[in-house]
Amino acid sequence: MMLRSPPHGFCALCVLFMGCSGIERTQAPPRQTRIGPTGSLSVPQVMRGTVAADTILQGYQPLLVHGHGLVVGLNGTGARDLPPAVRAHMLATATRHGIGSERTGWSRLSPTALLNSPDTAVVVVQGVIPPASPKGTRFDVRVLAYPTSSTTSLEGGRLYTANLHPMSGPDGQIQALPPTGSRQAAPVAAARGVVFLNPFAQPGGTDSDTVNRRSGRILAGGVVTRDMPLRLRLVMPSHARASILQDAINTRFPQEPGQRSPTARGESDESIQIIVPPSYHDRTREFAELLRHMTIRQTDPQRVAMTIRRHVVENPSSAAHASWRWRALGPRVLPIIRDLYDHPAQMPRLAALRAGAHLDDPLVTRHLIDMAQSASATVRHEAIDLLAGMGIDPQINRALRDLLNDEDIETRLASYEALAQRGDPAITRFTVDDKFIVDVVESDKPLVYITQMGRPRLTIFGRDLAISRPVTLSTWSQRFMIKGDLQEKTVEVYYRAEDADRGVIHRTEPQLASFVQFLGQETAPPQPRAGLDLSYGQVVGVLHQIWRQGYLEADFRAEQDRILAAMLRQRPERRIGERPEFGEDEAHRPPTLQGQDTRPLSTVDPLLIPPEVAP
Repeated sequence: MMLRSPPHGFCALCVLFMGCSGIERTQAPPRQTRIGPTGSLSVPQVMRGTVAADTILQGYQPLLVHGHGLVVGLNGTGARDLPPAVRAHMLATATRHGIGSERTGWSRLSPTALLNSPDTAVVVVQGVIPPASPKGTRFDVRVLAYPTSSTTSLEGGRLYTANLHPMSGPDGQIQALPPTGSRQAAPVAAARGVVFLNPFAQPGGTDSDTVNRRSGRILAGGVVTRDMPLRLRLVMPSHARASILQDAINTRFPQEPGQRSPTARGESDESIQIIVPPSYHDRTREFAELLRHMTIRQTDPQRVAMTIRRHVVENPSSAAHASWRWRALGPRVLPIIRDLYDHPAQMPRLAALRAGAHLDDPLVTRHLIDMAQSASATVRHEAIDLLAGMGIDPQINRALRDLLNDEDIETRLASYEALAQRGDPAITRFTVDDKFIVDVVESDKPLVYITQMGRPRLTIFGRDLAISRPVTLSTWSQRFMIKGDLQEKTVEVYYRAEDADRGVIHRTEPQLASFVQFLGQETAPPQPRAGLDLSYGQVVGVLHQIWRQGYLEADFRAEQDRILAAMLRQRPERRIGERPEFGEDEAHRPPTLQGQDTRPLSTVDPLLIPPEVAP
């Protein structure tokens, strides 16, 4: 059987057509091992006898994708000016989707009328598919107005279903803009949903409140439409060696319920197809690392573990490989590595503690708690992350709850995320009209934290955190106002939607959790209380204005943007600026995203897509 070539999209990629501001640094993906002049693999001594010593894992890097899309529902801020090739491509796409066809029920608007509408904008959609993602995996996408168009804002828009293709072309070279027509590779994903802009920017704001309204994102708006393949390529083709590798992998990762075929299936003397087991669908990177680091012949795992132990003590730079190798060997290594939990050298100690934590060894708990309380910032946060994934243990939860009051904000946030992962009762969670999640955290250090990735989530540290009174606040060009006296139990809220002639007035509790629910929920008979039906971005924008004007005595922190960081991971030579955090100086309170309008669409609703074209 012939060796299949890997899809071009899995080649090393770099990203053009994007800015770099507001990016946090991310660790570059592990490099593939190199092939020596004799045909053998050049690997560190600690990796001898592993799958990575005999093979190269293909499909291991994230896949960058992009495509053209159509954002509708804009308030006259779209544009019709496009290059002829792009316009023809979008007209053909709209026709294929049934626009203008009585058969699909979309005959009220022709493709040409749709593209000519000022409430419509053609955009470029970009995303990063995690390595080896199975079909159905969700991921965030960026949406940017076409660079040569005169579109002024994507605020209030929704993206019609857009196909996403690998960013590399037939020759493996990166494409700055998506190609059109037959030049496109087969789609591997699709994207749709509400465009999420900077919630800190006032609608129509200027100066420090303005952001690039021509770009936004859709949280979890991308979906993988076909499995992303993984393959092992043997450097020295051999049917016997391929059979040994296949059997070893299937022994270490046996076929699980719902898994269509064995984890490893030989295709030829030089290629083995790999299927990610269902239990690792949300942990594809972990699976890939365990696969690469697993020992092929596991007849004496204790001896192998001891050899790895000797290597890491003699050469601490091999600590990362050593930790993964121990994890791949399983719990049988624990008696060999436990004495390293107190090792005076940091790298061997951390390697053993990482392996012990992932193998759920209760003896690592005390060491990790000590590190979380008193080590350097980086080590503290790693210890907290390791504690999050360990089994049920009351002392872990108690230690993490104590850290919710730590002086360091990042430590408090890391502890909160760990407790949320463990389902700790110190966190009360509720959902506002299925738009976003609200977490209320027991803490003596007031803090408002918002996420900008995945499912929208707003976190309030301090159950008693409330809007300070007396309060007189006006924002969004006097479309949103709050008034309240200290002796009153409620505050008065006035709100006028941007497209409304008249506003509404309600009274609500100043306690922040209740106030957030009031802002986001829709006034409807099933609801016990009135609400303004604001979007997640608008709710965060309101809270940011309250905080900026001094009526919220708490820290305010936003999750850093990881989309661009992931897309830039193939460009390590570029300097990526750290996103400045909110400080006392107003100039250092940068806008990051902007709230979207949720008014009814003036053209078509992209979420009401004919079933045959919906992802």
